[in-house]
Amino acid sequence: METLISIIHILVSLVLIAVVLLQAGKGANMGAAFGGSSQTVFGSSGPGTFLSKMTTIVAIVFMLTSLVLSHPHFQGAGSVMKGGVAKPAAEQPATPPQLPAAPSTPGSQLPAAPAPAPAAK
Repeated sequence: METLISIIHILVSLVLIAVVLLQAGKGANMGAAFGGSSQTVFGSSGPGTFLSKMTTIVAIVFMLTSLVLSHPHFQGAGSVMKGGVAKPAAEQPATPPQLPAAPSTPGSQLPAAPAPAPAAK
């Protein structure tokens, strides 16, 4: 079901992009005066009413599919928090800090002394 709605959502989004790009801008009348193409394909009233209705319908379907896909029922499969809600740091049991173990012999952990530098003549 989720796959079907996702496919519909993607197709509707592509149709919405196409319908919005097909609409003429506010300044299209000036471009048509200098040899622009005639827009009689959509009827004598122009593309304004047809494309406006088409945009409204496609936008409503896009919003509905977005709402359906955002419903928690579809998001239950891939949760980041699989083990439930994590406890805040204040509620977690505190473990006492571990001190490093003392060396067994006093001189075994010390670095070796550097070699003396040769005397310059």
